[in-house]
Amino acid sequence: MLDYLGIILGLALLYKGAGYLVDASSDLAERLGISSLVIGLTIVAFGTSMPEFIVNVYSSLQGNADVAYGNIVGSSICNILLILGLAALLTPLKVQSSTVWKEIPFALLAALTLFAMSNKTFFNLVNTDYLTRTDGIILLFFFIAFLYYTFELTKSKQEESALGLKVHKHKGIILFFMMAGGFAALFIGARLTVDSAVNIARQFGISELLISSTIVAVGTSFPELVTSLVAVQKKEMDLSIGNIVGSNIFNIFFIMGVSAVISPLAVPVGINFDFIILIITTILLFVFMFSGKKHTLDRWEGMIFLLLYVVYVAIILIRG
Repeated sequence: MLDYLGIILGLALLYKGAGYLVDASSDLAERLGISSLVIGLTIVAFGTSMPEFIVNVYSSLQGNADVAYGNIVGSSICNILLILGLAALLTPLKVQSSTVWKEIPFALLAALTLFAMSNKTFFNLVNTDYLTRTDGIILLFFFIAFLYYTFELTKSKQEESALGLKVHKHKGIILFFMMAGGFAALFIGARLTVDSAVNIARQFGISELLISSTIVAVGTSFPELVTSLVAVQKKEMDLSIGNIVGSNIFNIFFIMGVSAVISPLAVPVGINFDFIILIITTILLFVFMFSGKKHTLDRWEGMIFLLLYVVYVAIILIRG
């Protein structure tokens, strides 16, 4: 029972910690004169991915590759199938051309790159599959390229309200405590979530990969869920998809890159199925941009995403 309470409390801390960190970082960025577009694509994207980041850093330090892989791949699948599915079900999501032609393909490149790095034995490169520190550095270079693209994008899009971001005014000392408290909540929440999930997996004799691909993955995706649903409510349709696609790029290139640099990760048995689902899902998102209304994710397509997520969770539960 304590382990279940630990997961609930841990996920709550991850959610609140990310919220405080995003608010404080956004306010700080505005004070420094950074445009709202840069804030949304960098600081807010970083903030909504902080739960995944903290969970993975802690997992890497503990040498728990199953949780590290399951959290990132599971969260990326959850982002598209569950979160975009729910958002599109509320209202059709029309997105910008740059998201369709650049960011979605970049997210697909991220999934394919991590898949290839995790299957070196298939390509007869090594005898065992590990995500090495060299792999991590390569992933980080890809992330730097994505950041360069993002800042180049800001030169042609300077609308101050482009992301519909609400910036709160706080005094300097309050900003400091909000950021410090946010990081503290994220660290404690990550430790509670990972430790409790691992304990439950061991008690029931099920894999840590299963727990991390479902409970932990959905929990750490709460900030993305809230951001996307709020974006839909504010009629910022491109933000809803942009947030998810950007988060998936961030998850793989930055978070997995940092995780591998901290400690080489043994590739979990069975993770290739999840990789295939992620790759197919990302391709399907791109295809949906041209079916029906151009560059729009319709309600019926959102329903397909939700049904696919139910099927995915059912399969991995049966897999154990």
